[in-house]
Amino acid sequence: MAIHEIRKYPDPVLKAKTGRVDRFDESLERLIKDMIETMYAAAGVGLAANQIGVPLQLAVIDISSREEGGPKHPVIVLINPEILEQKGSVVADEGCLSIPDFSESVKRSAWVKVRALDRAGKPFEIEGEGLLAKALQHEIDHLNGLLFVDRLSPLKKNIFRRRWKKAMAETA
Repeated sequence: MAIHEIRKYPDPVLKAKTGRVDRFDESLERLIKDMIETMYAAAGVGLAANQIGVPLQLAVIDISSREEGGPKHPVIVLINPEILEQKGSVVADEGCLSIPDFSESVKRSAWVKVRALDRAGKPFEIEGEGLLAKALQHEIDHLNGLLFVDRLSPLKKNIFRRRWKKAMAETA
């Protein structure tokens, strides 16, 4: 297994829609294991394949590290996921491994139902609320070339862009 470099905004791979996974072989399994290891090394709760430069509809999620005293969940592997249903709305702080040191309140559905394939290519459905709903939507957005900052109001997007440019100027 290997830890991959996480692509950072404004890398174009983050804005491109990913392609469907159609081969379930050892290379896919290796990629899944690498993504899980990379997610844990970065202390994230989710990671989409395009965040490590692989333009495939594949994401991994583990919200256990953020749920103190709650039930532990196994790592969720989502291949070719799609949101089937969503209900309610909630505004919560959100960040991203591809946009370090920046978070903002984002409006998301409070509950979602997702259909995907597992690592063996078997279809399954998962429902989530709270942090799981947010993580599912966030990672599926990545696979569709969307970042959480794309969901901000025009004013908040402008603030983000100014902060990002300032941060880039300070590191140059």
